[in-house]
Amino acid sequence: MGDYATVNGQQLYYEVHGEGRPVVLLHGGLLTFESSFGPLLPRLTKSRQVIGVELQGHGHTPDTDRPPSLPAFADDVAGLLDHLGLARADLFGFSLGGLVALQLAVSRPERVDRLVLASAHYRPDGYHDEIRDPALQANSTRMPTADDFRDMVTAYQQVAPDPSRFDAVAVKTSALVGAFTGWSPEQLRGLRAPTLLVFGDHDFVRLEHATEMAGLIPEAHLAILPHTTHTQVLRRTDLVAPMVESFLD
Repeated sequence: MGDYATVNGQQLYYEVHGEGRPVVLLHGGLLTFESSFGPLLPRLTKSRQVIGVELQGHGHTPDTDRPPSLPAFADDVAGLLDHLGLARADLFGFSLGGLVALQLAVSRPERVDRLVLASAHYRPDGYHDEIRDPALQANSTRMPTADDFRDMVTAYQQVAPDPSRFDAVAVKTSALVGAFTGWSPEQLRGLRAPTLLVFGDHDFVRLEHATEMAGLIPEAHLAILPHTTHTQVLRRTDLVAPMVESFLD
């Protein structure tokens, strides 16, 4: 199922499943394509060509000395589209993958048809204080549990070229998110891709910020999943799958 594309000096791992109109799936930080989208894959591949990407240092894609950044990751996705001979595609990104998808929609709108952003914010203050402040994270019920974190490590070590690099990738990913400055309201107003925004009601992202995004992005649709934390969003296949299928179709 998987292959590598040489893109911007990276050996970018990707998988292609199913047939039909292409949708690129972009995983969350410290996750793999499978651990992010595995539960949704059978539904999405019924009528779509699903292209799963693993970003630099994640999953099967090796880490390199290149400093990770949203523009670099978005350029990698655009390069993969070139590699596959695709002028445009739908994008479905979760968390970090949502930021990458939004970066591509802002910087290269001609490459993006429809946009699904799950648990992605557009400014640093879009996160709750307990997510942004390490001193508050220990007592936060929004943070991943010990079992969630253990599953992240296991999924990484099962497929990574160097299983010992999880901590190093975690430090880089944390620094990337910490340096995130976001986009301006004008940039969101300038988006032309029809957009579906999906959040949990107990997510990292403040609900006020979610509704603000929905108000700024033209043709935006907003979904709030009940009784759902950040790590549970893509596991709610009962709610997410029919919404995404309907929106993309």
